[in-house]
Amino acid sequence: MERLTDRYVEELLEVLRRRKETVSVVESCTGGLLAARITDIPGCSDVFRQSFVTYCDEAKHKLVKVKNATLRKHTAVSSKTANAMAKGGAKAAGANACVSVTGYAGPAADETDTSVGLVYIGCFYRGRVRVKELRLTGNRRQIRETAVDEALRLLNEVGEFHVNGS
Repeated sequence: MERLTDRYVEELLEVLRRRKETVSVVESCTGGLLAARITDIPGCSDVFRQSFVTYCDEAKHKLVKVKNATLRKHTAVSSKTANAMAKGGAKAAGANACVSVTGYAGPAADETDTSVGLVYIGCFYRGRVRVKELRLTGNRRQIRETAVDEALRLLNEVGEFHVNGS
């Protein structure tokens, strides 16, 4: 997949600015990379509310109110958890939109481990959440960077921002 440009992110933020809306992010496997991509853009403070790095289950529960029962039943890397992270992050930050990322970036625990590259991204916008399951390839850094790009693409899709980054 092609890497997103800063222009793409600028355009996303501009649409939010024009709509007088805000965005927050909740990250696990990307560990702050998504927030960094957004805050690389000058003027992002007009629309970027808050970032939560919820690497462990306790943080997901404490900071964005993912239910312990969800984490126990579905695990931290699941569609249900990505959904709850996106909803909880929007509520906690008081944002109109929230993008969440949770997954396994690697390395594999052993040669039988097939979970590396499984990532769920969620996007809350205007009361709805869409979650997308990804099966990414590459090393740890590549998986994390691709997950960030896909999270920004999902925000564009869900918000119907019509950004193309050119």
